[in-house]
Amino acid sequence: MSGTATVKNPRAPIWWSNAIFFVSTHIFGFWGALYWRPLNAVPTSTLVLGFLVWQSAVLGITIGYHRLYSHRAFKAKFAVRVVLAAFGSAGFQGSIKWWSLRHRLHHRFTDDPVHDPYAATRGLFYSHMGWIFYKPTYERMELVDREDLDSDPVVRFQHKYYVPLAIFFGFILPTLLGALWGDPSGAFVWGGLLARIAVWHCIFLINSLAHWDGLQPYSDEHTARGTFLLALLTGGEGSHNFHSFPHDWRSGPHRWNWDPSKWIILLLNRLGLVTGLRSVRENDLKEAMEYMHFKEKHGVAPVIEDTWEGEKWDIAQAYAYLKSKPGSCVVVIDDCFVDATAYLGEHPGGASILRKYSVRPHQDLIEATWAFEGGLNNHSRSARKRMGEYRIARFQR
Repeated sequence: MSGTATVKNPRAPIWWSNAIFFVSTHIFGFWGALYWRPLNAVPTSTLVLGFLVWQSAVLGITIGYHRLYSHRAFKAKFAVRVVLAAFGSAGFQGSIKWWSLRHRLHHRFTDDPVHDPYAATRGLFYSHMGWIFYKPTYERMELVDREDLDSDPVVRFQHKYYVPLAIFFGFILPTLLGALWGDPSGAFVWGGLLARIAVWHCIFLINSLAHWDGLQPYSDEHTARGTFLLALLTGGEGSHNFHSFPHDWRSGPHRWNWDPSKWIILLLNRLGLVTGLRSVRENDLKEAMEYMHFKEKHGVAPVIEDTWEGEKWDIAQAYAYLKSKPGSCVVVIDDCFVDATAYLGEHPGGASILRKYSVRPHQDLIEATWAFEGGLNNHSRSARKRMGEYRIARFQR
């Protein structure tokens, strides 16, 4: 099994409400399944309900919380967003806003023992569920873009009323449905408690096991790995090494990848309910796979020389370029002027971050080097290659 070294980190205060609820749900859930409403004492309808509640909540997380809101991989109609918010609420993993902000932070600082909320470098147990028992202050959370979340009425409503919504969709509704065939108590146990436990641990496995064991066909810059078993349990999130391309609406980019979330999104797209599906460029995907294949075969990374020779511009020439192309977004990274305009719609962190560091005539220059080199995001090799393509000149100071 592959793994990472455990890194010590100052312990945050215990989040008692989370800890008590999490542990209590497990205790009452297993007690209910073993003694109160055991498997042989509940009708098939109740078991089917439990399965459907489990899977719908998982899809609410994978399609809604993860791909739609955390990574903005597509756009969805209001009705779809409402349904996904309801399904996600039943998963009891926090509101869309709470979950998405932490997940964006995770992607920016993957494996960082301080800034990654569920860093694999802090151990298998911590990355799986240990992190939910603590209430840390994330120093770099304020750097995470949240404008799109704050502007979405569905997100705002769900965040404000998250607790009653979670209780209703997670516990009350399954119980009421079970009453239709005379088994409300069984539905509460199997569709409420046990389905909740299943949702938790299936999703948590992506944070833990998927960063410890599996294949790395796209990148080894982080601990993320892919396994078919986890894809089966999580609505298709098992191809986790695709972590390198977070803005893609698919978790498994190939036809043979098990990814029900992808198929549902595609169906909704065909029905006109979701639009703007974002995907990685085929050349970038192919290059990443060839890079990893070479490294696995030869034991060393291929040598890729940067042969780019650009013009040398001073700041006045950069201003002239911007004047000739109104609305352009030019940033300074590693002493190069980079025209990121064509990348604004694809940038996983959102266009507003790039705009924040764009060169503006006759205003103080805010270089993006610090942000690009780890201050705001630990950019991947693929991202660095992409930015290299947009260089237009070297900065002659």
